[in-house]
Amino acid sequence: MNRRSFLKNAASAAAMAAMPLPGSAATVSLPEKAYMSVRGQKVAYVDVGEGRPVVFLHGNPSSSFLWRNIIPYVSTGHRAIAPDLIGMGDSDKPVLTDTYADTAEYLFAFLDALDLSDAVLVIHDWGSGLGWHYARTRPERISAIAFMEAMTPPFIPYESYEALGPFAEFVRNVKTSGVGEEMVMKQNILLDQFMRHGSPNGPLPDAVMAEYNRYYPTPESRKILLDWPREIPVAGEPADVDTVARANNDWLLASDLPKLMFHVDPGAIIPMAQAEHLKKTLKNLETVFLGQGGHFVQEDYPDEIGRALAEWLTRN
Repeated sequence: MNRRSFLKNAASAAAMAAMPLPGSAATVSLPEKAYMSVRGQKVAYVDVGEGRPVVFLHGNPSSSFLWRNIIPYVSTGHRAIAPDLIGMGDSDKPVLTDTYADTAEYLFAFLDALDLSDAVLVIHDWGSGLGWHYARTRPERISAIAFMEAMTPPFIPYESYEALGPFAEFVRNVKTSGVGEEMVMKQNILLDQFMRHGSPNGPLPDAVMAEYNRYYPTPESRKILLDWPREIPVAGEPADVDTVARANNDWLLASDLPKLMFHVDPGAIIPMAQAEHLKKTLKNLETVFLGQGGHFVQEDYPDEIGRALAEWLTRN
């Protein structure tokens, strides 16, 4: 979704060597992933470091790879966990009949199996909708949340297509049978256009995009990338996602959990005006303005996010 043009400690020294040191050049690798069987399917995840758990949740069309340059700042003093959502990254890719609800079932079962307590969520894009939902329904497990380019009130759900402004046509097209398949599955617009060219700071490098594209070599493999934007709640549909989004919003506005918001200008789903609104309406919120950027702020500002996140964690 774009509103502007859209990692238990490693068992071996080799795994740790695969991680970049804070402040180093951006990497295109992650430590070796672990796998957990969840509802008969394998969920891939990075699990490094020891201490208070910090769980990184990605959205569409990315994977745990999105957090590769931020996790090293956290894993030196915490346990950093970053799953690939079911159907994405190196996780198994079963047919999902209800993308949001099915993904939530797999993710929540995965997180429950880790038996987390006093955990911190770091969330982005659809990982934010899922993260708010998990924190709302598992209050005994989650004690703080950091977010960036996240689903927040009153921005999502959208009351109408008109509320999407210049993106109304794109969302209508993606939700239209045949048209969405051509755009997302055949043309690969979410990865090769919105992700690669979604930042005013310039396109993502070939090696980075090659990793993001590695999981989706064929049009058929990219169906999950299409299914996610079709879950964007507009005018009450899909009804189940709309209901979850509204419940998340009500909970978020009432929650006293420590929160950390990263934002950029112009941003995408947290543009500057929305960031200012959230500063006034969310309780116990700290904010970090990163500078000029688009939706995938982890690619633009990994060091800044990593340093600020690590410092905030020491205080919360």
